[in-house]
Amino acid sequence: MTTSRRPLGFWSATALVVGSMIGSGTFLLPATLAPYGAASLIGWGVTLCGALLLALTFARLARRWPQTGGPYVFARNAFGELPGFMVAWSYWISMWCAIAAIAVAFAGSVGAIFPALTATPLRAAGCSLAALWLCAAVNLAGLREAGRMQLLTTVLKVVPLLLFGLVALWFVDAGHYRPFNPSGQPLGGVAAATVALTLWAMIGLEAATVPAESVQDAPRTVARATVAGTAIAGIATVLACTVVLGLLPAETLARSSAPMADAAAALWGPAAGVLLALVMAVSCVGALNGWTLLAAQLPLAAARDGVLPRAFARENRRGAPAFGILVSGVLASVLVISNYHRSLVDLFTFSVLLSTAATLLPYLAGAAAWLWRGSGGASRLAAAGALAFSLYALGGIGAEALLWGAGLVVAGLPVYFRQRRK
Repeated sequence: MTTSRRPLGFWSATALVVGSMIGSGTFLLPATLAPYGAASLIGWGVTLCGALLLALTFARLARRWPQTGGPYVFARNAFGELPGFMVAWSYWISMWCAIAAIAVAFAGSVGAIFPALTATPLRAAGCSLAALWLCAAVNLAGLREAGRMQLLTTVLKVVPLLLFGLVALWFVDAGHYRPFNPSGQPLGGVAAATVALTLWAMIGLEAATVPAESVQDAPRTVARATVAGTAIAGIATVLACTVVLGLLPAETLARSSAPMADAAAALWGPAAGVLLALVMAVSCVGALNGWTLLAAQLPLAAARDGVLPRAFARENRRGAPAFGILVSGVLASVLVISNYHRSLVDLFTFSVLLSTAATLLPYLAGAAAWLWRGSGGASRLAAAGALAFSLYALGGIGAEALLWGAGLVVAGLPVYFRQRRK
């Protein structure tokens, strides 16, 4: 395939990974982690190690099977068509749930700049939907345009985020880290709960594997972009979130819809808060753009194999899988609208846990695929660690999100059997 048919190079693929990972989580997670205080660092440590193990495993899988579809392709090639469909369906659910969560986070960042736009739940929902459909329009314009937007927004958010984390580190108040575990729960329970939340900030590490057939020199480029992007995003995210916990009291963070912007405002004045809120808005737009791209590319690969309706494989005149973009946008919009009565933080937390629960099946399948079909002592050890981490994270998701996730996955079985009959 020529370069014109493979519009994504190393930097675009890395930006897809970093941009998909650094989105709403980095800027909103301090609010959801506030009840656990400094004990949340345990969850961050476990999550970062697990994410790197998963990145190494997906890099190996991408070298072996450099096909569009990512986790779906790995599961199908290793275990067969039905497991491949279950992974594709679950992963697709996680994508449009992620789109909803990030759109909600965008509303939180805009609310920190223009409070009147999110003064009521209905206005906040409208703000979320506007960002969601803006990114859908960009993706409908073509993969090259989506890749360029991803690279631009990634640069615009990573540089300020790293600067904020490094500079604000000198203003941290150690007293805000005490008591170490304000939740009162056993540390084992805190670790499980915080891993489930912090994993949200690491989801997207596999992003470069999904549009593999549109990446130049896919076996080499996708593997390098996956590991490099995970390391960059992981370091920036953990640094920024940990610093914010040390800048504001836990009760203030728990009530904030834009905790990083509030921390900057407390340090350097309202102008700094507005600037960080603007960075968060750019970050959310970049993540929305990346997840919208992935939410169309994955079902495109499954539809080409006949396990999803052929409509997902149709492309518009710009080469974009329009049906997948539109359906994912509609489903994410329904999730936002049906839960708009919740507060921004509550809606964000619910969407995060639901998306994370649906993502863990592809992670489990990817790690198991390398253990089943892979080779090499070190890589098998990494895959075993990634599998153990995914199982551990699954235990901390919570009953509500797991039941919703399981119900949505089971709801896909009629689609599969209908396709089989056809």
